[in-house]
Amino acid sequence: MKDPQQWLQRYGWEILPHPAHSPDLAPSDIHLFGPLKRHLGGMAFETEDDLISELRNWFDNLDVDFFRVGINSLLSRWQKCIDLHVDYVEK
Repeated sequence: MKDPQQWLQRYGWEILPHPAHSPDLAPSDIHLFGPLKRHLGGMAFETEDDLISELRNWFDNLDVDFFRVGINSLLSRWQKCIDLHVDYVEK
C-alpha cells in the first residue's frame, strides 16, 4: 500500500488537517533536524555513501522514546493551535 492516508485509515488512525505553512507543527522541524544537525556538526564526509552510512547509523541507534517525545511535542503544539484558533504558534 503506497498511499499513506489509506494505510492510516486501514489501521483506524484519524487523519487531521494540517494548517498550511505551519513549521511549528512539522515534527521533523521541531524534533528531528536539531538533533541531527548537532550529531553531524563538525563531521566531514569524503563521499555521499559515507554520509548515507552515518545517517543510517544515527537513525538505527535512535531509541523509540526519541520518536515518542517528538510526537507528544506535536500534540501539545497542535492543541495550542486549536485552543487559539490559529494556524501557527510559537514554542
